Amino acid sequence: MNMSPIDTTSINPVDNTRRNRRGVLRTVAGGGLAAALSATTLGGGLAQGTPDAAGNATTNPNVELVQRYYEAYALGDPEALREFLAEDIVWRIPGRGPLAGEKRGAEEVLAFFAQLAKGGFRAEPIVLAAGGDWVIDLHWGFSTEGEGQVDITWALAFRIADGRIAEAINFAFDQYAADTYWWANYPLKPIPERLANP
Repeated sequence: MNMSPIDTTSINPVDNTRRNRRGVLRTVAGGGLAAALSATTLGGGLAQGTPDAAGNATTNPNVELVQRYYEAYALGDPEALREFLAEDIVWRIPGRGPLAGEKRGAEEVLAFFAQLAKGGFRAEPIVLAAGGDWVIDLHWGFSTEGEGQVDITWALAFRIADGRIAEAINFAFDQYAADTYWWANYPLKPIPERLANP
């Protein structure tokens, strides 16, 4: 199997007053990525991108795309994300809460982000790593509104195709805390209104 080199780029070195380094590493524990990220980016230094022909560090274009996506996400306007999403995107949300499951197509993904906006969700990227068509993102995600709070580390795997996010898979450091927050703040409508075909 031909493996692409990993390009790690730290875009927000960990502030240990807000995030625990061990918690970040446990999110991706057991894999070589955890060791690579620990050695290159979590210590506060910037990791270098893949060198170009002249030996100068470069930034992976897929990493740049995800960086721009997070800049747009910070605006709190789900429509600002549309340009980053493939029309046939698949976005997978883990857990058993009312927002969990597979979102198919840009409209479903944007509807999901509209719900997150109601909870005042914010994301502060910690590190991005790229290999081939994939970007692995580690970020601190937290809510600012609603009953209770969720404040945990998340990992996302983004598959990039034709300059857009074609697939995203979320992983939560504390899925129980996420599910508890979802159920407290996003109740389902009573039956039969919540059924698609009553």
